[in-house]
Amino acid sequence: MKLRQPILTVLGHVNVGKTTLLDKIRGTAVQLKEAGGMTQHIGASFLPIQVIYNIAKNLIEKYKIHLNISGILLIDTPGHEVFTNLRMRGGSVADMAILVVDINKGLERQTYESIDILKSRNVPFIIALNKLDKLEGWVPTNTYSFLESLSLQDERTKERLDYRIYDLVSKLLRLGINAERFDRIRDFSKYTAIIPTSAIYGIGIAELLLLVAGICQNYLKSRIAYTEGPASGVILDVKQETGLGTTVNAIIFNGIIRKNDIIAFATKTGVITTKVRALLMPKPLEEMRAPEDKFLSVEEVVASAGVKIVADNLDEALGGSPLFVVTEENKEAILNKIKEEISVFKFKMDKEGLIIKADTLGTLEAIVSYFKRINIPIRYADIGSITKNDVFEAYISKTLNPYYGVILAFNVNILPEAEEEILARKIPIIKNNLIYQLIDDYLDFVKKLKEEEKKADFEKYPYPAVIKFLPGYTFRRSDPAIFGVEVLLGKIKPGYRIANKKGKILGSILQIQEQNKPLREATKGMQVAISLKGEAFIGRNLHEGDVLYVYIEPEEAKYLLEKYKEEFNEEEVDYLQKVIRNKLFQQ
Repeated sequence: MKLRQPILTVLGHVNVGKTTLLDKIRGTAVQLKEAGGMTQHIGASFLPIQVIYNIAKNLIEKYKIHLNISGILLIDTPGHEVFTNLRMRGGSVADMAILVVDINKGLERQTYESIDILKSRNVPFIIALNKLDKLEGWVPTNTYSFLESLSLQDERTKERLDYRIYDLVSKLLRLGINAERFDRIRDFSKYTAIIPTSAIYGIGIAELLLLVAGICQNYLKSRIAYTEGPASGVILDVKQETGLGTTVNAIIFNGIIRKNDIIAFATKTGVITTKVRALLMPKPLEEMRAPEDKFLSVEEVVASAGVKIVADNLDEALGGSPLFVVTEENKEAILNKIKEEISVFKFKMDKEGLIIKADTLGTLEAIVSYFKRINIPIRYADIGSITKNDVFEAYISKTLNPYYGVILAFNVNILPEAEEEILARKIPIIKNNLIYQLIDDYLDFVKKLKEEEKKADFEKYPYPAVIKFLPGYTFRRSDPAIFGVEVLLGKIKPGYRIANKKGKILGSILQIQEQNKPLREATKGMQVAISLKGEAFIGRNLHEGDVLYVYIEPEEAKYLLEKYKEEFNEEEVDYLQKVIRNKLFQQ
């Protein structure tokens, strides 16, 4: 059986060393050229089998290993939580995956998410337990082999490594995954292999690549069988190239694409077809998005491959769109299939919600899906620059809910027509070229807005409180009455109305003092002096030892409970509930 090169995807939590690991293999520095040091779009590069032979030469000779695949196509998929759908797409075209885990941190938030994605897509994976050089006592060595490096470590360091591995094994077992260090596994169809690695020093990449190649050719033959016929793929991104015009970078995961073929893909306005003028392949070991040399022009490309396509009418092509080679026989079916696949990207949903603009389908889908997961509604989401209409949509949303009256912009510009409207309608624009930071910026915006709103509300509405008139601390009997109190519950502020146990309002707090210094508030447990302006007259309607209450209207109590219940403790909640039920005071 003729085998194509397997497609390999790399997943994991943010900053675990995914791109660094691939850079060590490829000898490129893509990560340094990305905003913020994180990979923002799915990238791909081809790793010829000869490179695996060179890296793992000693192991191949020692264990007499024979490799019969032509190489590996590496897809580097970002690991932050927001990239769920990019990773889903990566997972769907991947034959196998490397899940990168930090040896000192273990399973993290995006690690669990990555595992869920891989399991749901039935993509087999191995684990690179990375940052081995950060393990206490580990002495880095000049070898690509983990086993060779391990043999040079002392016994205490080996014990520490085993502890880390079996801590990970136990946590994976809880997820229903049987895992073990790779050299202790006999049947790779029953266990997930763990390979300790150091992306910085290259330790473990020999075993990592051998395992990928070996598992693919021994357990995934039907999956990576060579396929004839028109190509299927996905557009990664749209790029302007000097001398070529607009091009698209794509992953071809099935079939063959040839120069002069007709291809179909999605645009913002629908599905179009165009003729391939040129196919450009990156030189082996060079990343498509950051070439250090010119591309190679080819007549045809066979799956699996990363390819740059030159054709007319690519300006409107959408990153994340499916791409197919079209023939007379399959044209109608293909066009319908693309329409069906991109229908999920039409985001005009909730009456109130966020406005989201992004540069590609992948980023748009990822951002929208993240907000849907945390139950934040989306009013409108689309590809392209911010327009006057986007501002109008945001203004409508703002009138319904100020938290949603904002436009989130990922890697897009603001059109001049929209600038004036933004200022006139006071619409916040949150821009960022890092998706995770864009989301964090929005959440910070909401947090700040809520803090300002809460501050205003607690200035406007009284806080539930119970105070006791301390015996022996009468300073003035009336107009205003000045006396010492202890705060038994909640907190008091100047301006609060104070009532007795029967609900009779005695007056309002003019001032709170502690050791002759005025206070803005007094909280539970504090003993302070207060001045009470109103009908309070000590000895007549107010007596030493009396328990007094902050007077709150039932409507105010209901508002506070509905909006800020989590801000109050159990006793304070009970106080407000009694106010609402008219049960606080003696009748």
